[in-house]
Amino acid sequence: MAESTDCHKAQQDFPKVLILKPIPFINLVGEQYFASNKFTFLEAYDSSLPLHQFLSTHSPSIKAILSSVGAPPITADILHLLPEVGLVVTTSVGLNQVDLLECRRRGIKVANAGSIFSDDVADFAVGLLIDVLRKVSASDGYVRKGLWATKGDYPLGSKLGGKRIGIVGLGNIGFAVAKRLEAFRCSISYNSRKRKPHVSYPFYESVCELAANCDVLVICCELTDQTHHMINKEVLSALGKEGVIVNIGRGAIINEKEMVQCLVQGEIAGAGLDVFENEPDVPLELFAMDNVVLSPHVAVFTPESFLDLRDLVVGNLEAFFSNKPLLSKFRGLVIGLSNSSYCRLVFLTFF
Repeated sequence: MAESTDCHKAQQDFPKVLILKPIPFINLVGEQYFASNKFTFLEAYDSSLPLHQFLSTHSPSIKAILSSVGAPPITADILHLLPEVGLVVTTSVGLNQVDLLECRRRGIKVANAGSIFSDDVADFAVGLLIDVLRKVSASDGYVRKGLWATKGDYPLGSKLGGKRIGIVGLGNIGFAVAKRLEAFRCSISYNSRKRKPHVSYPFYESVCELAANCDVLVICCELTDQTHHMINKEVLSALGKEGVIVNIGRGAIINEKEMVQCLVQGEIAGAGLDVFENEPDVPLELFAMDNVVLSPHVAVFTPESFLDLRDLVVGNLEAFFSNKPLLSKFRGLVIGLSNSSYCRLVFLTFF
């Protein structure tokens, strides 16, 4: 009993890592796999205190923050209440929920998910595209409803091989998508903030020009002030009536209302969507469309990637508390303020 008490007291003395909202993958992987002799988690969501009061009460012991998608944003106001914080770790690649300008001003280190999810997301993007073109989900529904026996064969889908693919955002994920689609003998071109050195794919400075020269647009970029509603009616019209769009980036990169309009009016041929502008709400018009494949923002999630993410999160935290280099330190450049997100970012490793 004394040994157990001593262990509990030692854990109480560990530096605290603040969690503002339950992180789903912790429950899926198992909380025991996050045990460390370097830190303990402090779960704000379990407290009956208002958040600001909770943070003020515990601020001396909080040395780091673990943030996830859907958690309260890490604002300058939050950081002001936590003068001892030296690290923000996120479970996502995107950092639009973190005030990076304030982190830079304070000298707070930031670590994201790096390239942990790249393969899973790229696989899912190609899966969505094949599903839309070959009408896999639509054919499945047709058979399950007993319509094959009563109405005959289902309309044929379109071949993926040889399609012209335009990738918006040639970072880790975009490049992984490109490599997979090369195996289908697709021709690849891309749009990004600037031309990528040592990349042979044709580069288009304008997304609209890219759309006009491809059959499929795959959205792989990060959501920033610059990319918000970047895919609009003009871009979709340039993509054309035979064009397909796949989005595994963020929902608000596409002007959802204009995309739905284009789909309803037949101005584009179909869409594969893992993300939406106002999740978990999805435009009702999409539910009845056989040429649209929907998924609930799960492209990044596999049991294997959760285990990898666990290793990365714990590794970053233990490195920080051991004064060692972070495993996935954010190395982007903060270039200005934004109204729709905390910072405009140039992602050296993503977009």
